[in-house]
Amino acid sequence: MQTTKLSNQSILPLTCSRSGTCCFGKVVMLNPWELLSFSKEKKISPREFRDLYSDFGGIQLKFNGATDNKGQHACSQYVDGFGCSVHLGRPLACRLYPLGRQIQNNEALYIYQGDHFPCLNDCSEVLELPKLSVGEYLKGQEADEFEKAQDEYLKVMQNIADIAFELLLESGLSASGDKKTLPLWRKMANELPEELAKRIGEEWIDCLMLPVIVDEINNSILFAQKHNELIVLKAQKQFKNLKTAQEFHEASVLIMGVALHLARGLGANQITIAEHWIATAKQYGAQE
Repeated sequence: MQTTKLSNQSILPLTCSRSGTCCFGKVVMLNPWELLSFSKEKKISPREFRDLYSDFGGIQLKFNGATDNKGQHACSQYVDGFGCSVHLGRPLACRLYPLGRQIQNNEALYIYQGDHFPCLNDCSEVLELPKLSVGEYLKGQEADEFEKAQDEYLKVMQNIADIAFELLLESGLSASGDKKTLPLWRKMANELPEELAKRIGEEWIDCLMLPVIVDEINNSILFAQKHNELIVLKAQKQFKNLKTAQEFHEASVLIMGVALHLARGLGANQITIAEHWIATAKQYGAQE
């Protein structure tokens, strides 16, 4: 399918009508900042929101509401006749819709799939509204803080993966002739999200999606950085007394699973990312 790339200056019939068409039959992934933002708007704890309204430990929003005339289920936060019940707390995917976002050479590109602009089929009323540039639309959607969170959590994802690299490459595990670890990295990347969440376990899922940050932080970059510190501290504490090759193997697999689960929550292609990480590990002597 053709992908159309846009700049911030591109002019399109972009608007948010809140009619609810975009609230049916979608897959909306979540990062920890978005989970927190939802919970604040819902006036419940992040844990309560996660357990009630998300799947796979918090990385995907539930779409289990009433069905539309196409048989598609509504988002769990959609209220018939009203629209999104937590509009101010909505995640980046909802703020961007119908656009997607890619980072290439440290530059954000906005995209949509297909030859025709998606909204025109289901939201034809947008034709009656003023056209906006992509930049104007994003400003109106207050997407900036959520884009910053997304980009910062991509760094967190890489930092978590780096711990897995250290456990494999700097512990003597790869030098011992280990050939079990990289195949498991690949296997996890291809597992269903519920399988990977089960493999990681509740303790690490909670650490990944429900960071215990005492001070209220309204800056998404600072929030993600504080969260990264908590993850590193937990890994240091849990893995500091490892001795055997088997222990280092299990730890590397576990923490790489955490990185891949976060990758999926960020909407990244975890399979492609895993292959890149495997190739990198091989360059430094790891085997499979």
